[in-house]
Amino acid sequence: MTAIDSADLGLRLDLDARARLVSGGGVFRTGAEPALGMRAIVTSDGPIGVRGERWDEADTALALPSPTAMAASWDERLVAELGALLATEARRKGVDMLLAPTLNLHRSPFAGRHFECFSEDPLLTGRIGAAYITGVQSGGVAATAKHYVGNESETERLTMTARIDERTLREVYLAPFEAAVQAGVWAVMSAYNGVNGEPMSESRLLAEPLKGEWGFDGLVVSDWGAVRSTEATGAAPVDLAMPGPNEHWGARLAAAVRAGRIPADALDDKVRRLLRLAGRVGAFDPPPAPRPTDPDTARGLLRRAAAAGAVLLGNRGGLLPLDAGALRRVAVIGPNAAVARIQGGGSAGVYPEAVVSPLDGIRAAVPPGTAVEYRPGVRTSDRPTPLEPGLCRHPETGEPGLRVRFRAADSTVLHTEHRPSGRSFETPEAVDLTDLREIEIHTVLRVPFGGRWRLGVVGLGAVRLSADGRTVLDDHVAAESDDPTYLHVTPSFRQVGVDLAAGRDVELVARRVVEPGQGRVFALAADPPQEAAGQELADAVGLARGADLAVVVVGTSEEHESEGFDRSTLRLPGGQDALVAAVAAVNPATVVVVNSGGPVLLPWREEAAAVLLGWFPGQEGGHALADVLFGRAEPGGRLPTSWPAEEDAPAVPHTRPAGGELAYTEGLHLGYRGWLRTGTAPAYWFGHGLGYGNWEYLAAEVPRRVAAGAGLTVRVDLRNTGVRASREVVQVYLARPASSVERPVRWLAGFAAVRAEPGERVTAEVTVSARALAHWSVAERRWLAEPGGFTVLVGPSAGHLPLSAPVDVAAGAGAGAGVPVEARAEAEVRAPAEAGTVAVSGDG
Repeated sequence: MTAIDSADLGLRLDLDARARLVSGGGVFRTGAEPALGMRAIVTSDGPIGVRGERWDEADTALALPSPTAMAASWDERLVAELGALLATEARRKGVDMLLAPTLNLHRSPFAGRHFECFSEDPLLTGRIGAAYITGVQSGGVAATAKHYVGNESETERLTMTARIDERTLREVYLAPFEAAVQAGVWAVMSAYNGVNGEPMSESRLLAEPLKGEWGFDGLVVSDWGAVRSTEATGAAPVDLAMPGPNEHWGARLAAAVRAGRIPADALDDKVRRLLRLAGRVGAFDPPPAPRPTDPDTARGLLRRAAAAGAVLLGNRGGLLPLDAGALRRVAVIGPNAAVARIQGGGSAGVYPEAVVSPLDGIRAAVPPGTAVEYRPGVRTSDRPTPLEPGLCRHPETGEPGLRVRFRAADSTVLHTEHRPSGRSFETPEAVDLTDLREIEIHTVLRVPFGGRWRLGVVGLGAVRLSADGRTVLDDHVAAESDDPTYLHVTPSFRQVGVDLAAGRDVELVARRVVEPGQGRVFALAADPPQEAAGQELADAVGLARGADLAVVVVGTSEEHESEGFDRSTLRLPGGQDALVAAVAAVNPATVVVVNSGGPVLLPWREEAAAVLLGWFPGQEGGHALADVLFGRAEPGGRLPTSWPAEEDAPAVPHTRPAGGELAYTEGLHLGYRGWLRTGTAPAYWFGHGLGYGNWEYLAAEVPRRVAAGAGLTVRVDLRNTGVRASREVVQVYLARPASSVERPVRWLAGFAAVRAEPGERVTAEVTVSARALAHWSVAERRWLAEPGGFTVLVGPSAGHLPLSAPVDVAAGAGAGAGVPVEARAEAEVRAPAEAGTVAVSGDG
């Protein structure tokens, strides 16, 4: 059955059934409707993998590079490939709807969920997001553009309102969502927060411009738990309340419609849109047979994507790429080198089957005779480490892992599981845990090293831990937040030091009393004895001193960068700055790899021979890193966000609301626009990235004049003067020095990538749409193109634009201060420029 055929089926249902249908059916699925032959639509968090309905390490998923790393590739074709892979994964897991991509912007580097967003620029975000959506939906799986709109930070995200002026909303924060609608996205998720006083689940912005002006015909789903009223949300254009069954809809929604407090047409539109989505994802048909993912092909794509997004920030003396055959001893240093941080923290986490750490990747890439040695140097995380299978065994069977029991208040066992490790977990929805009162974890710990171990539990409420029958921890853990990520993913923990002898087996039993509204997360952790911090640093420096190459991997942990909270500092945690400085001082061949989802301060960036930004690279990150270090792949990334040199710079907005409001006082001037406005420079500009080529920008051909309401094409000649084949991202910016309206100093208007062999000259064609020349008129409530002169600037980053040329926008008949611009992007791209071009060369 097609989506169009199915859209009106819901009108056959009675009022109660229609209200029930849009009220959700479970944590990650809608309700089924047998009367219509419709099965439940299954959803899953994204955006770097398809976790499925459970947080379950036994249900593995591919882990892609973070969205910021995807955007750093500036490669729409690659991102579409990744989207198609996600669709295959979704079908393998019986998932119909992926809750991704996130189209919020990098307004501030302090934002905790920075890693889950693409970029600080609306055009780059829109184009990469559209590619992601196209890839996912090519496999018959719905993509979900989220979080509409103004959810650029985590502090008070459930209740705060973002104060954003209309023009900034239109030109900056709504623009990526408009691009998603133009790409045909099937679903949009409304945000927790409000905008200008209206909660987004009740906002008029869902009607206009989303469903009206833009013509979005898909489904608006609430963020999880964001529907907190009946009449206000029921009358609003939010179509599906999740998770379900939602207490505010269902019977209450039907009663409000019956009483005339909510128009019946509002409910009917919700039902039509839900059924249209059901038709699109095949929910009126039997679940499609899973399409197997070829493991080698998938891993190869993830490896290529991680290298394509890696950004070479600095490469003093051309240290990179390295000749692996010339190395005899390599020092790999840093806590993130051995235990890779492949993804950000929060609801979007997945459990990959295998992870390649930087240490693993380097060891696999060097010749057999090369010694690769490791030292952590420092410690960055105080959060306990869940028990790994190699350290624990089931108390009855002796198999690796532990036994988990779910008990009622009378100690009746409701459910038992054998878990491979001590990580947090969920039970299947099919298991009835209505009477759950206690969770018990039971295992036998193998103690390989003697000394003072740190044993711990993760979970809220009354917790108790015993070792060989002796109670070592007994506490009540009070909730510190009502944020869903805190409650259901990363709640508080408790630890205790216990002296254990090497070679012993220790029986551990942990219990947690489950209280209402506190989630069911429970984890058992054990951390072995550690060296004194000063000794760890000295060991790392000593190793680096005698090595041909030192690779220092620095980064953040889940305590410092995650959904649910914003960062309080951009400094690297745990003495990592001192570690880099000390290693660089003793080894001139020091490469620093930055393993973070968003910007961190790099005070030693001029001391290291090379600085490589690896982001959260996904499960194949270690292999990709080795490919880049040893020249098997070029670091293809360009920064999708400006990288500050200090955290209190005037161009860095804060994320903390005042009185429940977060004012976007910078208006249009976020990111590189803000740096340009303040006249200050970041450590690295938006668009910066070195690669392994050396590019000379020769000339730009720009039309002298364009018709009113039209776009233009910029042709750029450039040459690779380096000794290796290379890819370059040619960026085109616009400026309007004398304007009747406020504008950024300059703004990204288009980009294109080219490849060239050493010495080869190539031409990039960059399309600039009519929309890039337009501004939103608040007075006229439409897009206008201001007639007169603009400047076209061309180069490799927002801060380095060696070519420029003027272009004149013709005035339309009776245009006055502006010419109306049609919203149809395709018409803009094809609109011809007027005859005549201007060519510019050198540093013009």
